Amino acid sequence: MSIAKNPVLSGFYPDPSICRVGEDYYMVNSSFAYFPGIPVFHSRDLAHWEQIGNALDREEQLPLSGSEISRGIFAPTIRYHEGTYYIITTNVDHGGNFVITAQDPKGPWSVPHYLGDAAEGIDPSLFFDEDGKAYIVNNDAFYVSLSLFTILGNIARGC
Repeated sequence: MSIAKNPVLSGFYPDPSICRVGEDYYMVNSSFAYFPGIPVFHSRDLAHWEQIGNALDREEQLPLSGSEISRGIFAPTIRYHEGTYYIITTNVDHGGNFVITAQDPKGPWSVPHYLGDAAEGIDPSLFFDEDGKAYIVNNDAFYVSLSLFTILGNIARGC
């Protein structure tokens, strides 16, 4: 049996978010103004982690022009729902909160779908309800209810 130590991943990996899919765990972290952005890690025991990619690995996904070192990507959250991986996060200087998706956590990840005024603030999280709605919780609002169809439809259209 492996025992996880604190921190579970040493180095520069702030604001961890973990989700479990079957026997696998996936973790993402803030990457601020560094490219590539949002490192994605995999573990089977929560004690041993291996980086499997970066969710923002193409320049068109991650505008950082003029961003100071402590700006950029804040506190991503990773979730899994009905065969799709979701990351919601904030690019504090370029567009605000957005969602990206992938069928495999290794990637490729979609281009960002910016949520605009529907989800202001930072540090968002996603909750998928049984009624088909996805809820966004962050530090600016109690929750925003968006239908899963709206999120998926806009992403599919490239919005």
